[in-house]
Amino acid sequence: MSGRHLLAVNFRDPAHPEAGGAELHLEEILLEAVRRGWRVTWLATGFPGGRADDEHRGMRIARRGTWWNFNFVVPGVLRREFAAPAPDLIVEDINKVPCLTPWWTSAPVAAIVPHLFGATAFRETAPPLALYVVALEALIPGVYRGSRFLAISESTRDDLVRRGVSASRVSVVHCGLDHETYRVDASVAKSPRPTLLYVGRVRRYKGIDWLLRALRRVRRRVPDARLQVVGDGPHLAEARLIAAQLGLAPSVEFLGFLPRAEKVRRMQEAWAVVQPSPKEGWGLTVVEAGACGTAVVAANSPGLRDSVKDGVTGLLVPHDDDDKLADALARVLEDAPLRERLAAGGVEWAARFRWDDCARRSLDALSGATA
Repeated sequence: MSGRHLLAVNFRDPAHPEAGGAELHLEEILLEAVRRGWRVTWLATGFPGGRADDEHRGMRIARRGTWWNFNFVVPGVLRREFAAPAPDLIVEDINKVPCLTPWWTSAPVAAIVPHLFGATAFRETAPPLALYVVALEALIPGVYRGSRFLAISESTRDDLVRRGVSASRVSVVHCGLDHETYRVDASVAKSPRPTLLYVGRVRRYKGIDWLLRALRRVRRRVPDARLQVVGDGPHLAEARLIAAQLGLAPSVEFLGFLPRAEKVRRMQEAWAVVQPSPKEGWGLTVVEAGACGTAVVAANSPGLRDSVKDGVTGLLVPHDDDDKLADALARVLEDAPLRERLAAGGVEWAARFRWDDCARRSLDALSGATA
């Protein structure tokens, strides 16, 4: 495959200030392509301070457009910059809205789908924009009818199949894990105070409001319980206000974005990591928490029910049920043997996920290569 050109299309590249798990996942796959001798270009949006053309770990980065117009800009960029010659393979990472790349190129297109929003779009944004997202997602089965799909969980695969994508064209490869970073550290003790931790973007659809409502109930049983929120996002100010209105301001710490080492230390110190989202692609943070020796409580929702083994690595609860979430959180905080059993299960479960294996299998699936 030496010299072949792979063009990846994704709203963000690794240097973007809001890059997260989806970008890490794509980066690992593209690094595998570089190792195999592919010439790799990553087409993404621009951001303040980001150069239009850059380089990252052997890949070319081409930044065009902005977050709000990227899917409108992509057709022209493909025609002007990537048509003569066309790439040997285009990999579109559909983790915002689809750019419908098969319409704009003669190159073969494969799609990575962390998850699709569906009705959850209405939790995050105004109805007109949510309808726009849902309408674009409805086009996926037809527009990408000749494409291979890579899903990161069985839940996402099932969602694609329900929408009309043939199961024979969808491969499932779970995300990997950086075991040098996310691990048990005997020198880091659990916090002396019962501590719950949320790690992720602070957006409406992530379920933080539900977690805050449940925390008020938890504190009736565990008065010293506190919540630490690691992450930033457009819902941060509103989440602070909700915490204050619920009388939780002294018990909730909004820590914002933290460097990776500090985030990992918080995971290691926490008594439990909480993931209340109604829908995830996989739930990378809950597996990271397990690797750090920390129990998990999560919504029994798509993606999370794949990455959390109920009763083994964590507890799953029905989404938006305040009482059941509060009860699960209180149980984990009150019951040390339960916490320790879930933590041990998390360490064992996390050990099976490696980025090198994920990248190899994912690139094989996207390119149609045999293992």
